[in-house]
Amino acid sequence: MTAPVLAEGETLRATFTPDRLTYWRAHLIMAVVLGAVVGLWLLWQGNPYPVMGPIGAALAIAARAAYVASEALTDLWYLTSHRLIGPRGLTVPRAQIKAARPFLGSVQVTTITGDRHLIKYLAAPAADAARLTQALR
Repeated sequence: MTAPVLAEGETLRATFTPDRLTYWRAHLIMAVVLGAVVGLWLLWQGNPYPVMGPIGAALAIAARAAYVASEALTDLWYLTSHRLIGPRGLTVPRAQIKAARPFLGSVQVTTITGDRHLIKYLAAPAADAARLTQALR
């Protein structure tokens, strides 16, 4: 995504960029947790090869992570003096933003109407949520 086109008098306050290490760490955690769940489920079912569940889960999640990485790691978010600009044309007026809080490896932005948007795979989600909240004042 290229830098956003700003309206006259609008200034860029912050840019939120996904972190590659956080992206891969999140998928590794997902693979371990889901692999354990599938392995335990196969044990409970009496499967003679329960190790295949974790292996299959890890391979599936690794394939998905590799396939989606090029898109997920280019999703940039911009906070301007007037709005929050997200990927694929998402625009939220600053006056509509109610809260920003860290949520796992992301920042969850909640609007006055109850819509929620995730700024995903941030290296320091708590610091970015604080920076977003501070910029909204």
